[in-house]
Amino acid sequence: MRTVQGAALDGIRARVRALAERTGLPVRSARGEPPEHGGAAVGLRPEEYAGPPRRGGTPPADLGPAGPPLGAEAPGRRTSARAALRRTPAGPAGTPALPAPAVSPAAATTVFAALGALLSGTGRPRPRRRRPDGAHASAAALRALRARHGDAPALVRTRSGKTLLVLLDPRDLRRFYAEPVSVLAADPPQKCRGLSTHEPDPDGDGAGCVRGEQRTGRRRMNEDVLAAGVPVHPSAGPILAAVAEEARHLTAAGSLELSRARNAVNRAARRIVLGDPAAEDDELAGWLTQLRAQDKRPRGGPRRAARSVHDKARARIGEYVRHAGDDTLAGRAARHGDPEGTVDCEDEARLWLLAMDAVPDTLLRTLLLLGAHPCEQDTAAAEAAAEVAAGPARGELPRLRACVRESLRLYPVVPDLIRVTCGETEWRGVRHPAGTSVLLPAAFHQRDPERVPAAHVFVPGRWKNPGADQDIRLAPFSHGEGRCPGDQLGLMITAAFCAEVLRGHRVTGTRPVLDPVGPLPVTLDPHGIRLALTRR
Repeated sequence: MRTVQGAALDGIRARVRALAERTGLPVRSARGEPPEHGGAAVGLRPEEYAGPPRRGGTPPADLGPAGPPLGAEAPGRRTSARAALRRTPAGPAGTPALPAPAVSPAAATTVFAALGALLSGTGRPRPRRRRPDGAHASAAALRALRARHGDAPALVRTRSGKTLLVLLDPRDLRRFYAEPVSVLAADPPQKCRGLSTHEPDPDGDGAGCVRGEQRTGRRRMNEDVLAAGVPVHPSAGPILAAVAEEARHLTAAGSLELSRARNAVNRAARRIVLGDPAAEDDELAGWLTQLRAQDKRPRGGPRRAARSVHDKARARIGEYVRHAGDDTLAGRAARHGDPEGTVDCEDEARLWLLAMDAVPDTLLRTLLLLGAHPCEQDTAAAEAAAEVAAGPARGELPRLRACVRESLRLYPVVPDLIRVTCGETEWRGVRHPAGTSVLLPAAFHQRDPERVPAAHVFVPGRWKNPGADQDIRLAPFSHGEGRCPGDQLGLMITAAFCAEVLRGHRVTGTRPVLDPVGPLPVTLDPHGIRLALTRR
């Protein structure tokens, strides 16, 4: 019976044979027939060309005497293995041997590479892993693009066939951030892609990642509840108390890794958004974990299952919202006036919970960097100890916030920003039609050694300079209308977690080990971070 695997292998053989005909490399047939083109089968001696007899049939015809032994063609002349592969066996008696076509090493490599690609396509598909040098390759490609085209925006085509207008000059970055949404419509950033799978609105417009084209009322509500631009949130007291209580889980075992950080941060997030009773709701935590996993999958997946989880999580969050205190984010949203009726507090609270996924990763990276820089760690620990007696000013932590900002500069949550032109636009004298995707590689510009001093080094002091927050090259939270309205709240929470760890413990061992003076790695996978903590 002919199987699917057999048919696939037959197709592979046919394609390899056709490729061999074009390149001139002889290929042995699958069942022991003599090699085509009169050439030798790779890896076989001339006397082995015929192969074993066929089962149940007559032996193959005599192919004539075997060729001369290695080196017999020219006495005293050394014959290479490559020449041996090109040797042609003699034909039947009385028949002159046909000359074998010359095979270049490039041709042999082409055939073997093609065969490997074909065979790999017949196996079970494996999950794609991000190559560790992918970020290096991306930065090198952008530098090469700028060297070839100058600072002007470059129009490139990706492997998927999508055309992007890549911005390579800080002057274009300023325009990118300043353009209104009527000119450049913001695409959802990478951390928010997939949320539309669970959105009740048909257009998938979500407020957790506030985009420029969202309704004005929803944007205004987010800015009010999250206290956009205010360093210390109006509800800083209850928020910092929740952080202090949940941070005890971080230092309980003397070591810190991602799973422990996520558990502590997610508990604190549920208390900050919904209230203290939500911290123990493991069922809601499981639903939110499923939603996070669905967000990372490509679109077109199991939408029915995702919708069911979304509905259950939304209903549970609605119960907490109805009883939320005034100091919680849900309570502040419920008190916010909404005359247009465009704000759904349940969905806003759910998206705020999902948006705090970036805190554990940033927390681990910041502590890892502080562990590699003892002087910075001592300065941050002293600030954390002095903050206990700060009174009303508690929550500012300027030095620790600078460390968090520098960690986000080196390892941004959203490495690339993409916007789409709503009409015909002109960039550096070149007109581009409506619908052109404009790419701002934020991670590249923040680590551009030609424009940013000490681009690959941990320097928190750069954020103490006046105007550093408006530096167009450095955009951990973006700029303009697309700036994250919860940037200050996120900085306050992350810095508070760092302070709770450093107040009583010292980071004495780290994995991976970072060079405190050399260039830092381009990527830091939080799953591989391990921190050893000792009491002060």
